[in-house]
Amino acid sequence: MRHARQLSSDSNQKPKRPPAKMRRRRRRAPEIPDPSGSGRPVVLQVLPSLASGGVERGTIEVAKALRAAGGTAIVASAGGPMVKQLRRAGVKHVTLPLKSKNPITIWQNIQRLVALIEKHNVDIVHARSRAPAWSAYKAAQQTRVHFLTTFHAEYGHASALKRAYNAVMAKGDLVIAVSDYIAGHVANTYEINPHRLRTIPRGVDTSAFHPDRVGSKRVKTLVQDWSVASDMPVIVLPGRVSRIKGHHVLIDAIARLGREDLTVLMVGDAEDKQSYARELNKQIERLGLSWTIRLVGATNDMPAVYSLADIVVCPSLVPEGFGRTVAEAMAMGKPVIVTDLGAPPELVAHGETGWVVPANDPDALADAISRTLALPDHLLREMGQRGIATIQNRYTKDHMCNATLSLYDELLVAMLYDSDV
Repeated sequence: MRHARQLSSDSNQKPKRPPAKMRRRRRRAPEIPDPSGSGRPVVLQVLPSLASGGVERGTIEVAKALRAAGGTAIVASAGGPMVKQLRRAGVKHVTLPLKSKNPITIWQNIQRLVALIEKHNVDIVHARSRAPAWSAYKAAQQTRVHFLTTFHAEYGHASALKRAYNAVMAKGDLVIAVSDYIAGHVANTYEINPHRLRTIPRGVDTSAFHPDRVGSKRVKTLVQDWSVASDMPVIVLPGRVSRIKGHHVLIDAIARLGREDLTVLMVGDAEDKQSYARELNKQIERLGLSWTIRLVGATNDMPAVYSLADIVVCPSLVPEGFGRTVAEAMAMGKPVIVTDLGAPPELVAHGETGWVVPANDPDALADAISRTLALPDHLLREMGQRGIATIQNRYTKDHMCNATLSLYDELLVAMLYDSDV
């Protein structure tokens, strides 16, 4: 027999005795996890779909880590292209209409999840989005299993109705926030007991996002595909084409610089924002920047994109819950420029790994770009190395997965003690 703490990779730590307050959720005598993977823990993660995005990627990464640690991972969603990644890893996926916000469907999903929990002897239900979280919360109550949530974003909370809808994400026995910014928001908005709130930053897969992992052939392919001049600095704005990402602010900033020796690549999907993309192209043409700034669409090789860049700019106009593209760029050793909203300022040390500028301020953004371009090569390399160290010290995929598995352990230990978290 082995202790539940073996689920996580840090086997030298003793399990914490859980805090005094924990709901009783024992519907059967708790067992100790079986490292063979044939027994518990069984964790069911629920989310709307597996189409694309950081939430989806994190779900898959945690499911793989759980399975590798000897647990049983199940994911329920409405499906999508990323399901094949789970199947290749041997993780079970169950297709349910969890993307729907229809109250009737949400209610029907409760019994669907109850059946799934009972069929697979699930110990922990981990919800990652609001609509499926309501179904998962009620199903966990009915089956008396643990309920865990992850706050990935701030969510709109201006009205009482919105706050009530969001509040399910604060009902977990434990609640994960993906940044200190989100943790502060959750604590202030939903008055959650701080003992139940844990910060686990999202993680970068440094086996893919590291300068040594990208060969020159991949970069040359992008240079050819996008006709990038080899003798000009390259500025990259990564992320979907959306007004909140601040593409138009960067265009105005480049116009203020008055330089013709730059290439600016806006890399991201514009499929759902065609009107904004047309607006951006008109702005580029009006300012005479057609040879400098281009919307090149999405690519499957973001590590190569960052490798091609000299500067990565993320001029978001709204608070970001974490800032995945910022972390990826830093992992690739690139200086980054971010706005002073949300979590990115937690990642970027101003003047050390990049620059933090006021949001929606083209002049400040232009000044930060100019200062970065003026730095000598050795200072740029030092800035990039500090960025790599920042990511490797706290923001890797392994850090995220190990910390999440440790929370699963904590809930399992609480079962053994028959106490509350």
